[in-house]
Amino acid sequence: MRTVIFDLDGTLADTSADLIAAANACFRGLGYGDVLDAQADAHTAFRGGRAMLTLGFSRVKPGFSDDDVMAQYPVLLEAYAEDIDTHTRLYEGAVEAIEALRSGGYAVGVCTNKPEDLADRLLTRLGVRDLFGSMIGAKTVGVSKPDPKPYLAAVEEAGGVLSQSFLVGDTETDRSTAKAAGVPCVLVTFGPDGDGVKRLEPEALLTHYNDLGRLTRELIG
Repeated sequence: MRTVIFDLDGTLADTSADLIAAANACFRGLGYGDVLDAQADAHTAFRGGRAMLTLGFSRVKPGFSDDDVMAQYPVLLEAYAEDIDTHTRLYEGAVEAIEALRSGGYAVGVCTNKPEDLADRLLTRLGVRDLFGSMIGAKTVGVSKPDPKPYLAAVEEAGGVLSQSFLVGDTETDRSTAKAAGVPCVLVTFGPDGDGVKRLEPEALLTHYNDLGRLTRELIG
């Protein structure tokens, strides 16, 4: 079956504000207050919890260590799980585009570096978990993107075939994952990097989910 696999953060949904809020909960608990800004630091939010904590500590604690980051990481995950969908919204047209793919006989799945339980919880809260035939998160198969194994697992779990699949993402990690798997990559221009993803030379750019059907037909028929 022809298959389209999606990244989650910055691709299907803008999760940055809730991620930043979770990191700030850590810094408030340490007495630093809100160290990160939801808009200015959105790009870092999409790089994951450790990246946000590292950025925050660099602003308030000269000489911080990895131990500081790792000590707060579980705290961040707990805070994020509690308020995972307060500000998060699916990108415009995403649901309609995915429903159209399914109606057209395509399999769809998710391959994310967010922990699988959190990704599953978020999509369930957003009311779209049932749209996806696979859900592969960080360490589901022991490794994370850009290793190709999570992508291969997402395609297989969705019932697809690698040679008739492609990845929709928003970062260099997604581009590298697609290259490693030997499949096309579509990068969205409404994610954290905007038009900057052009430098990664993906097979296609997605400026709005209205164009996904056309791009899918062009890439895998």
